[in-house]
Amino acid sequence: MTRPLLRLLQAMGSGGYGGAEAFFERFARAFHRAGLAQRLLIRRHGERARKLREAGLEVVELDFGGLFDLRTGARFRRNVAEFEPDLVITWMNRATRFCPRATRRRPFVHLARLGGYYNLKYYRRCDHLIGNTEDIVRYLRAQGWPEERAHYLPNFVDAVAAPPVARAHLETPENVPLLLALGRLHPSKAFDTLIEALPEIADAHLWLAGEGPQKGELVKLAERRGVADRVRFLGWRADAPALFAAADLCVCPSRIEPLGNVVIEAWAHGVPVVAAAGAGPAALIEDGRTGLLVAIDDPAGLARASRRVLADAALSRRLVVEGRSAFEADYTEDAVVARYRAFFDRVTGECAASPG
Repeated sequence: MTRPLLRLLQAMGSGGYGGAEAFFERFARAFHRAGLAQRLLIRRHGERARKLREAGLEVVELDFGGLFDLRTGARFRRNVAEFEPDLVITWMNRATRFCPRATRRRPFVHLARLGGYYNLKYYRRCDHLIGNTEDIVRYLRAQGWPEERAHYLPNFVDAVAAPPVARAHLETPENVPLLLALGRLHPSKAFDTLIEALPEIADAHLWLAGEGPQKGELVKLAERRGVADRVRFLGWRADAPALFAAADLCVCPSRIEPLGNVVIEAWAHGVPVVAAAGAGPAALIEDGRTGLLVAIDDPAGLARASRRVLADAALSRRLVVEGRSAFEADYTEDAVVARYRAFFDRVTGECAASPG
């Protein structure tokens, strides 16, 4: 049997739900479609394992526990020995910490993919680091990571359209402006700022998709601001395209947002975007062309920008058209997979050419 040209082992040590976990799943499925041989090591998670196996992927569930978890390291090493990967990609701190060293007997290139400004003490043994924004790559270099081993490779999103979620299913009138926000319910996402803005966006309803530690606080804030009847807390959803299809405006109010994946999703699904000008959205959005940017922690500014888009059909259409163009230029699955394949070929070629 002919051995595939490239064998990829990926490890995700988080068992939660969030942007990194969702992109890990999309990424693995995309490279399966692209024909790479893969094995996935994930923290025990029945639903994630089931979905990935149904997509045709080989999945191994490990504990990925704390400092006294000795079994995961041994099983990680065993999987490397059995699968003989050319590349190992680790996602976030925990999986990176458990990754064994390459040896002459079992050589591989160790890549780690970072979607935030992580402490690099967990990454010193990696061969290359991948940041999903230019700003993260600048951070890596500022922390002393070698410039030639820090690389920018963007995310892609699921651009497959879906029928809209029926507003009636979420007790939302048909004839009102509908705002959509997605993300972990955490102070960094600043959904409190969006709820503070909602009283100044006449008649608008808000669908807030996500879970997290701030949920109770946000529910109480909506009650205090008199908008509880206009906010729907949806929890984690697996049907983002259907939510976008129902929405009139996507709002990304984050205080801290290295990328702003939701901006790219909105572009892909034809929904105009208003975003706070954190590092990620400010790098993605050309203000007034592909979206509107406002200051961080500015409920009044967020309300003004939202009212502007909702009231101006021509502006809304322009933002949608230009946003889609930006998406198609750089953030489609095909474009991003091609960039990763070229990067994989380069780093594995360098490894093969190195002495020893």
